[in-house]
Amino acid sequence: MKKIGFLSFGHWTPSPQSGTRTAADALLQSIDLAVAAEELGADGAYFRVHHFARQLASPFPLLAAIGAKTRNIEIGTGVIDMRYENPLYMAESASAADLISGGRLQLGISRGSPEQVIDGWRYFGYQPAEGENESDMARRHTEVLLDVLRGEGFAKPNPQPMFPNPPGLLRPEPYSEGLRERIWWGAGSNATAVWAAKLGMNLQSSTLKDDETGEPFHIQQAKQIRAYREAWAQTGHTRTPRVSVSRSIFALMDGRDRAYFGASRDESDKVGYLDEKTRAIFGRSYAAEPDKLIEQLKQDEAIAEADTLLLTVPNQLGVDYNLHVIESILKHVAPAMGWRE
Repeated sequence: MKKIGFLSFGHWTPSPQSGTRTAADALLQSIDLAVAAEELGADGAYFRVHHFARQLASPFPLLAAIGAKTRNIEIGTGVIDMRYENPLYMAESASAADLISGGRLQLGISRGSPEQVIDGWRYFGYQPAEGENESDMARRHTEVLLDVLRGEGFAKPNPQPMFPNPPGLLRPEPYSEGLRERIWWGAGSNATAVWAAKLGMNLQSSTLKDDETGEPFHIQQAKQIRAYREAWAQTGHTRTPRVSVSRSIFALMDGRDRAYFGASRDESDKVGYLDEKTRAIFGRSYAAEPDKLIEQLKQDEAIAEADTLLLTVPNQLGVDYNLHVIESILKHVAPAMGWRE
């Protein structure tokens, strides 16, 4: 059995061709999609976070709203850019959303990808410490977050507080027990996957990663997952980690599907540069009739390695169509793959 959820980037544009024309549309449709996806039997509703862009940016109000309107579906991010985050404030916000949802938050975080503006994190008031680069800063913010989520007090209380304090050092409140084990790291390289394992984070691997060997994307990603699990075992963590991969997968069921995705099937990986130094490989998309789709997906080594699959959805095509996309996979592909009974 494999958990299957969706991942939305939450794009909006005022174009007449878009079904999501405003930020309010993107937020409200995201809630509606999560509620309806739960009714279909999907396991997760995940959302990308991008700053300075017409996309979802501040995840915790959205996740809290979804948590209040659903009962079972996991709610999460894929991913929050830790270059932009205050770890203590983030711990408070994440804990609040987790408590509202009854402990269903799966928080994906990372160093982040190239953004819409140059060094956007500086506008948020953050800059690397002496001797750090921006990636180091993101990992430092992450380590502080993980430490805070252990729930141990560290702040000296005021001897004359406004309200009575519990004994001992204080921690940020609210605190949600168990959230520390539901933090995921979005790893772009094998090395950062190993680093995440050592810190006890789950692993999110996206539709792109550093091109480290020149092999097909799914093979490189599968090797990344194996390296992560090996590092996890060597570190001695007692729980079993979770691993997710993201894919663009469309079952061509009707004329709409063929019109949107049938004519421009991207059946090969792409290689490009995220910046001057980082050569990346972008995984292929899948679009085919269910029988052919099943055979293609059986060849994807990374999907086989992961316990969770996140389906990237074209949110600007509207809630109803995106439900159709998700339902097509759940009903016509997942059972044949052994992902559903």
